[in-house]
This record gives sequence, structure tokens and C-alpha cells, in this order.
Amino acid sequence: MAWDEEEDTTQYSVVINHEEQYSIWPLDREISLGWKGVGKQGAKQDCLDYIEEVWTDMRPLSLRQRMETLAKTEKKVKRDAGD
Repeated sequence: MAWDEEEDTTQYSVVINHEEQYSIWPLDREISLGWKGVGKQGAKQDCLDYIEEVWTDMRPLSLRQRMETLAKTEKKVKRDAGD
């Protein structure tokens, strides 16, 4: 572990953006535009552990939605071609 991580007593907040991507932000700073707190706060490692647990799909929300739409369209085309 790096020396600065051993001495890090900063409390953090877990934040999320519109693409459902996670990060941590120091509690003593105002959260940047485009991000909002998810309600998890604590030591850096606790916040990182939380993110690892909940952020199971690293793809941005817009990409996941686009891929889902494409899959549905392909499924419909295959179904219609079988008629």
C-alpha cells in the first residue's frame, strides 16, 4: 500500500452520473455537476468496495440501452423472416 493511502483519513461519498458510472468524492467538497450521491459514505476503501459490489456492468447506460434495442430489433427481424 502506498504511504498516502495508509494516511488517508478523508471521508468519501459514492457518486453516480447519468450514464450510471460510479466514482468517489471527498465529503468536504461539493459534488461536481453531473454527479449525485447514492447514499454511501465512509472511508475510501469502504466506498470502493461498495462500488465493486454494485457496479457489475461497466458499460455506460446509453450503450447498454442501444445494445438492448439492437438485440430486440434483430430478434424481431429473425422472427418475421421465419413467417
